[in-house]
Amino acid sequence: MKRKIPSTVALSLFESAARHESFARAAAEMYLTESAVSRQIAVLEGFLGVKLFSRGKKQVVLTDAGRLYARNIRGNLDEIELHTKSLMQHKGAGGVLELAVIPTFASRWLLPRLHDFLRKNPGITVNLSERAEPFAFRGTNLDAALHFDDPVWDAVEKVHLFEEEVVPVLSPAHFDLSKLKKPAGLIALPLLHKRVRPEAWQRWFEVAGSTQPVPPPAMRFELYAMVIDAARAGLGVGLVPRFYVQEDVARGTLAMPFDISLKHEKRYCLVYPEHKRDSQAVQLFSEWVVEAAAEFSTGAQAVRRPRKRA
Repeated sequence: MKRKIPSTVALSLFESAARHESFARAAAEMYLTESAVSRQIAVLEGFLGVKLFSRGKKQVVLTDAGRLYARNIRGNLDEIELHTKSLMQHKGAGGVLELAVIPTFASRWLLPRLHDFLRKNPGITVNLSERAEPFAFRGTNLDAALHFDDPVWDAVEKVHLFEEEVVPVLSPAHFDLSKLKKPAGLIALPLLHKRVRPEAWQRWFEVAGSTQPVPPPAMRFELYAMVIDAARAGLGVGLVPRFYVQEDVARGTLAMPFDISLKHEKRYCLVYPEHKRDSQAVQLFSEWVVEAAAEFSTGAQAVRRPRKRA
């Protein structure tokens, strides 16, 4: 099917003219005459059937439609340029990896390790996009995602990385841990949780052996990062993935009142569309992240393993 897309020459000239709101400055930038820019934009307007500029005697002004169109295509032109330069530079090897990530997972797990991948694969540029919830790849420019396993993923390859387990944390500067003798004692504190996990606290108390009624959560948050920050600020006790807060607990900014975890809440995976199987960037990243996840899982188990007494 033939695509309904204007020429990239016309789009590039329009983007330049829109950015400067001047045909003359666009002509200078693109090494053309002002009349050539004007003709190309007139052709583009004819193709679209929409007026993009209002023309006066000494100036041109974007119409509302032109301003909207310029804003919408600018990112796409930048992306085409980026991929073109990458292909030319690396002669088809390496390239750009467009990766979707869960925000907190990216900041707490991926970014501290990503330098290792970039060091081993200097020809690959990794761009990160925030996606808090699972999504469909169709209609996006994304190559892969580091995310939770979920039924919404369709026509994809899934690479299992590790399981999630959540634990309670609170601020020792705001709460007296010596008063918490049993897990049920947390019921008296404000309970913080992630918005999409409304049943997590109830299930945690069941695992902890408490039969007392659990009150509704005091506050709900979109991201685990918000739950962690709220717990650190003394707003209550949060239920969050253990590996997100290991450093906070080690530093003493957060405390784990009871080392009781709710396991296998979610499964972290690398997910990518089936047609990306042959992508060198995807496959190199897949090999690296599997190795990094295995090292992390081994290290996490060692940290939790009780020391033998001498």
